[in-house]
Amino acid sequence: MIELVFRNDAYTRECTSRVLGLTGDGGIILERTVFYAAAGGQPGDIGHLQLADGQVCKIATTVYGPDKATPVHVPAEGSPRPQVGDMVTAVLDWDNRHKLMRMHTCLHLLCALVKFPVTGGQVGVQEGRLDFDIEDASAIDKDKLTQDLNALIEADHAVTERIITDAQLEANPGLVRTMSVRPPMGTGQVRLVSIGPDGAIDLQPCGGTHVKRTSEIGKVAVGKIEKKGKINRRIRVAFV
Repeated sequence: MIELVFRNDAYTRECTSRVLGLTGDGGIILERTVFYAAAGGQPGDIGHLQLADGQVCKIATTVYGPDKATPVHVPAEGSPRPQVGDMVTAVLDWDNRHKLMRMHTCLHLLCALVKFPVTGGQVGVQEGRLDFDIEDASAIDKDKLTQDLNALIEADHAVTERIITDAQLEANPGLVRTMSVRPPMGTGQVRLVSIGPDGAIDLQPCGGTHVKRTSEIGKVAVGKIEKKGKINRRIRVAFV
């Protein structure tokens, strides 16, 4: 099993690891990694691998391999590559990752305030968005939503996680807010991200990286509310 270091601590910025394999198109598979692979609307991490000979292999993105479980570190074009068995140090672009963590947690707060099913979403370093199954866009007041979102952020709620079983999730289908993306199941365990005491603000399955407290997000503003189809409404949020 590959150790996903960020699962235990999303604030770990680097780790040493052995190279387990190389894919046919040059991707790098590590024994353990701090790099999050793109999934659930959150982009894959970027950064670099410090090689044993002192060279630096820049990582342009991180994705999952064909098995949907193995993180593959994709080198930038022209970067030197390690060999299988080499020891490397995997180093995150922390500024990029931390912005993604802040925005991902912010989108959970947005989801808590807009009580409609989520049909899609994307986490970005400056802006994020969620698509909701809303027929009447007038049900959303952009200015009030901005005010309420910032109030939740400033309240400094704790962001924690807990593990439940697949059976517990199946018995509580209301925990799943996303219509387009199902939480990963099959291992017997599902990770829930909880905001506020006992998930009072928000509680839903999520495999992404998050900040520890909502105040870490910083001030945000709700931007355009766009019509995307007959019932889809896209709400954008950006850091200010």
